[in-house]
Amino acid sequence: MSRARPERIGALPVRGPSLPRRAWNAGLLAACALAAAAVVLPLGLIVAHLLAQGLPALDLGFFLHLPKPVGEPGGGMANAIVGTLILVGLGALVAVPVGVGAGLYLAEHGDGRVGALVRSTADVLSGVPSIVIGVATYGLVVVPMGRFSALAGGIALGLLMLPTIVRSTEEVVRLVPRSYREAGLALGAPRWRVTQQIVLPAASAGIVTASLLALARAAGETAPLLFTALGNRFWSLRLDQPIASLPVFIYDYARAPYDEWNRQAWAGALVLLLLVALVSGLLRLTVRRIPGR
Repeated sequence: MSRARPERIGALPVRGPSLPRRAWNAGLLAACALAAAAVVLPLGLIVAHLLAQGLPALDLGFFLHLPKPVGEPGGGMANAIVGTLILVGLGALVAVPVGVGAGLYLAEHGDGRVGALVRSTADVLSGVPSIVIGVATYGLVVVPMGRFSALAGGIALGLLMLPTIVRSTEEVVRLVPRSYREAGLALGAPRWRVTQQIVLPAASAGIVTASLLALARAAGETAPLLFTALGNRFWSLRLDQPIASLPVFIYDYARAPYDEWNRQAWAGALVLLLLVALVSGLLRLTVRRIPGR
């Protein structure tokens, strides 16, 4: 009986993977799958719990009506939903122009001491707890104004969004090929026009993604709003007055000793999760437009 010979490619024998290697491969694949499941499982449990607790209290009136007094059934959080959108919009107005401008500066001219200072400041600011941002905004905005206000809440959320936008914009702008800049300069365009008309449009998808990511993070913050926007149980669209928000309503209703308010707190948490999921979906759509993806 002749012994089977291994196949040859040129002069080198090709052998199949040995049993220990196959076992190691299967074990590592199983470990990776287990780690992925461990990441997805908490989110799945949170979503399932919110659906079970929040759906029974979620109806059309929740989106259209104002909160009811204690002891009266029904009511909704229409003012809180609108207030959250206003606060997040104010935060974006504060953070996006400043953050994008700072990120462009760091990417294009940030190799010196000023760039290092701005970069380190953004890194430190990203690690500051949100309640500290709220207390600082209280001292810098609320105390001089003499009242809580939507403007103060928007500034606090803008400060939370700022470091994410700055560093993400810097990284995205650095991904723009250097040949784009060189082509613009070779045509005689000044450096600022190259940045404005070539670099910035090329990095626009990534900048939008960074802004949406920061917005999704700030939308669920409660502590800064307790020190700045405070809350309001009535309709109020004035920027110099306290304004309602979903995170503050959820916080107040969840710790109240009333079953109806507790149910509405779960419904508010579900709506807030849906808003963040919507922003995340928009983020996914913009990521697909980034060059090289």
